[in-house]
This record gives sequence, C-alpha cells and structure tokens, in this order.
Amino acid sequence: MTTRPSVIAHRGYSAIAPENTMAALVAGLRAGADQLEVDVHTSADGVPVVIHDYTLERTTDGTGRVADHPVAALTALDAGGWHSAAHRGEPVPTLARVLDLIAAHPGVGLLLEVKPSATRAQTATMIDEIVARDLAGRVLLQSFDEAVLRDARDLAPAGLRLGLLREALDDDPVAAARDLGCVAYNPGVDALLAAPSRAVAALDAGLLVMVWTTDDEREWRALADLGVTGIITNRPAELRAWLSATG
Repeated sequence: MTTRPSVIAHRGYSAIAPENTMAALVAGLRAGADQLEVDVHTSADGVPVVIHDYTLERTTDGTGRVADHPVAALTALDAGGWHSAAHRGEPVPTLARVLDLIAAHPGVGLLLEVKPSATRAQTATMIDEIVARDLAGRVLLQSFDEAVLRDARDLAPAGLRLGLLREALDDDPVAAARDLGCVAYNPGVDALLAAPSRAVAALDAGLLVMVWTTDDEREWRALADLGVTGIITNRPAELRAWLSATG
C-alpha cells in the first residue's frame, strides 16, 4: 500500500445512526473520520438543509418535497425514528448547524454534495454560509450537476474546492474535471474498479479522487492499492481500523 486514503463518513456514520443527522455526523467524528460527507437541498424559504432525497418520506415522518416546505417545518420533522427508537426526534439539520460542527473541529473536512437542479442563487447562499465561517479551505463542494459546478466556479472564493461526481467514468476524467474548474474527480466504486487506469491518470494529473461508497474490505484494499485520495464509507470506524491494521 503506497498511500493512506482519507476516511470519509458517508452521510455521517450512517451504519449506526440515521443518515445526514447531527447524531450521525458526531458519530463520524468520534470514529476518527478525516472528512464528513453530506447532501444539501434548499427549503421553500431559501435555507440550505441537509437531507439526501428530494422528498421526505424515506428518512423523516414528513411527506412531500423538501423544496415545498419552509425551514421551520423541515427542522421540526423526526429524521431519526425511521432508523431506531434511540434516535427518535433527531431533526433535519440546516447546513448552518453542520458548518458550525465542522468549524468546532479543526482538521476535519466536509464534502458537501449539492443536489442537481440547485439554482445559482441557492448555490450562492450555500457558499455564503461557508465563507461566513471561514471554512472555504476545509469544504469541497461537489455535485453531479455540471450547471451547479459552473455556478460554483463563478461564485467561489479563493480556496473553495470543487469536485465532479460521476456514476460512469468519462473517457477523459482529467479534461472533464478541469473544464469545470474542479480539483476532484469522485466516481462510483464499481465504475472506478472497472477502469482503474483512468483513476491512476486522474491522480497522476494532480486531481483528488474520492470514491463512493463502499463498506467492503476487498474494495478498500483495491482502492488503497490504486492510491485513491479518499474512500467514502458508511463504516468509518471500521475503515479506520482496517487502515491501521494494514499499515
């Protein structure tokens, strides 16, 4: 193993706590994650909130689209009861709460996934919240949506890094990332392991490569042997222990 990949907690320590809640994020920190990864949408009244789906039913006791509810209604929902009784009452967090947590833990980074179709104004609000806490150097704003990344490239202050998320690999990952002003090319694990030479090319060109999402030790080994920058996992404590055990 030539490099040690960063441990990135997918939606927090989502193997043991409800995803994208403060409980999961704090658990990720306690597990020794180098970075936390979260998803962000925008409420009806323009406030960035941390939740994965466009709709509320899977991870809260609410119904309907996230974008149709004001922030006060969203943060009043139970986002933990679906996971376990121990987490009943966990609210949907605002991006501000998550950024405050990151600010209080120097050395920990944040992968902030802006969901597709976010408007330029919504992306600007997210960036303003990052800048207000002087966290530009510790946040990587990533998206599958190239329009979001173009907006972020235009709006971003010096130091805020951008990442291109991909499910399928581009023929030329380096060109795809650089065209959007991205310093990171973050593919799905199955796609990357099917064409590892493209990951090596991206790394050799100086791009960060943070791979999502795997809890499998065999895949951890293959990714570490390739020298990827980071591994996104639902099991950050187990990945940290595996890395320590394997040197």
